[in-house]
Amino acid sequence: MDFKERLREIPDWPKEGINFIDITTLVKDGQVFKKAIADMAAPFRGQGIDLVVGPEARGFLIGAPLAYELGAGFVPLRKPGKLPAETAQVQYQLEYGSDSLEIHQDAIKPGQKVIIADDLLATGGTIAGTVKLVEELGGKILGISFLVELTFLNGKGKLGGHPVYSLVQY
Repeated sequence: MDFKERLREIPDWPKEGINFIDITTLVKDGQVFKKAIADMAAPFRGQGIDLVVGPEARGFLIGAPLAYELGAGFVPLRKPGKLPAETAQVQYQLEYGSDSLEIHQDAIKPGQKVIIADDLLATGGTIAGTVKLVEELGGKILGISFLVELTFLNGKGKLGGHPVYSLVQY
């Protein structure tokens, strides 16, 4: 299936010179979304994945159904102040600013097999921060999965050599 034709490009959003890749046109089609999640799960089947970690907010759209597909748990990374128990935090750089994420300190047990999932890999800042948090908690990252990868931004280079899988590349 050509998932790229199911995505929408929005020129000059959120600012001039950026072509935003809109996934809402893909995820609103149940059969296409189901196939995309099944294809994203394929490299991880039979590996005993314990957890899928997804950063707020679009990582929830991809990570939770991916976890369900793999029979794994889902761990959300949230913006500061959104999680009720003790947290670990990381700050990271975005294409056009900086941000931070938090994870419950007891969300990942040392040695658990983890994959990280998000909608899109651009410069890699959000996922590099996610990798740092997962590794600080002792998770063993088996791979990082994206619906879309903007290869020209070389985001993979910030991800510590972890295997990266993406359904669509620009």
